[in-house]
Amino acid sequence: MIETKIRAMKWRYFRQHAFFGIVRLSALIIAAALGGLLFYIIVNGIGAISWDFITKPPTDSMTKGGIMPAIVGTIYLTVGAIAIGLPLGVVSAIYLTEYARQGRIIRIIKIGINCLAGVPSVVFGLFGLGFFVVFLKFGSSILAGSLTLGFLIMPTIIGAAEEALKAVPQTFREASLALGVSKWQTTLRIVLPAALPGILTGSILGIGRAAGETAPIMFTAAAYFTTKLPGSLFDEVMALPYHIYVLATAGTNIEQTRPLQYGTVLVLVALVLGIDLIAIVIRSYMRKQKRW
Repeated sequence: MIETKIRAMKWRYFRQHAFFGIVRLSALIIAAALGGLLFYIIVNGIGAISWDFITKPPTDSMTKGGIMPAIVGTIYLTVGAIAIGLPLGVVSAIYLTEYARQGRIIRIIKIGINCLAGVPSVVFGLFGLGFFVVFLKFGSSILAGSLTLGFLIMPTIIGAAEEALKAVPQTFREASLALGVSKWQTTLRIVLPAALPGILTGSILGIGRAAGETAPIMFTAAAYFTTKLPGSLFDEVMALPYHIYVLATAGTNIEQTRPLQYGTVLVLVALVLGIDLIAIVIRSYMRKQKRW
């Protein structure tokens, strides 16, 4: 009997260590793949990075010069997407979590949101082309591109905001309502501030996706080539993802522009990481302010 228990304990011990070994190996493989990818990009792109590359527009059929208009356009589109997607996503999550009567209709809506999160970005691009560019007559512009990207990242933000709101203890709501505070004030001043760090997590994911998408802006905002910076929301812009696509597939001298391609990729990665880092710092600061 004792030997049977010992064998069972050894078997459980073996399974536990085998499981943790597989988890560690998986994490190591992912980290190695990411590190290898970044190393490859840095090695091939660092030679193209210079002050002129960052601050000047492309020249000579985009075989020389810099990528300043593409950097500015990417920042405009990303900020615009967050400015549109974040408020709408958070408000939608607040309604679904705090106000909507849970039932079949709400379950169907949530399933639809989850499905939208997995829809290919080219579908959102065609939607933006048909609705914002053609029907609303915004034309190919920053506004149309930002709206399209905002709708693209909205399902991700809604999902993250819902989970963050649900993580706030119910006692917070009950204590506030017991003191005579209205439902709206409780949500705005108690629940939402407590959930903000979790909401920012979804925003970080949205920032990365908005900055790196090519298909949506290809149909709604991106210009093939321009040396001018945008003067209004209705101007076309160059964007780093589309510029990479053009250099790699549609340029006149693809091999000649190979260093520029990797340099542009490196700048895009650095830009996304920089924006994400800012959001992570803000999230960490908010988490330190929490008292529960």
